[in-house]
Amino acid sequence: MRIADWPQTERPRERLLSRGAATLSDAELLAILLRTGTQGQSALDLARSLIARFDGLRGLLESSLEQICEQPGLGPAKFAQIHAALELARRHLRESMTRGEPLTSPQATRNYLTAALRDRPHEVFSALMLDTRHRVIAYEELFTGTIDSAHVHPRVVVEKALQKRAAAMIVAHNHPSGVAEPSQADLAITRRLRDALALVDIRLLDHFIVGDGEIVSLAERGLV
Repeated sequence: MRIADWPQTERPRERLLSRGAATLSDAELLAILLRTGTQGQSALDLARSLIARFDGLRGLLESSLEQICEQPGLGPAKFAQIHAALELARRHLRESMTRGEPLTSPQATRNYLTAALRDRPHEVFSALMLDTRHRVIAYEELFTGTIDSAHVHPRVVVEKALQKRAAAMIVAHNHPSGVAEPSQADLAITRRLRDALALVDIRLLDHFIVGDGEIVSLAERGLV
């Protein structure tokens, strides 16, 4: 049976409008994005089968174009719909941190950095640049690849901070292995950046390391 033939109170889109998106399951939200199913399968049936096939919503969202197109009823258009929605969510988090409000919520910082960095296939070193009231001026991804003392150049970080007229900075990078524990190289980079920024009167507030299920703050461990 098509979703259009269901009672209105059971249709995902109508339930979202009447009760709010938070009341819907992952499959129901995905069905709204997919809009249509396949022959003999409603959009909700298709959504459930995809979540099962990819071992959860996260697995589906991390899948490649080729993997999506291998699934019956899916193609480039649906891949684009799914990833456009994912990117909108990331940008919403970024915008919520750049509206001129002081950055007073450590959890908001964690949420944004996790969304921005957790699922990247390679290491990315990024920086949040802040003004004197700790309001976000800009977020920039500065280095990619293997993040160690040979690849993260303090001079570049300082130049970016000065260009943005930052008074403080939070840096972060991800561990694609999923383990967020800092390495000796991470600690060395933190010390070098802290000392280099201090020379131009810019304070390094924290260095976050983003893993799979956690994000570690070096400031909370007294390592900044």
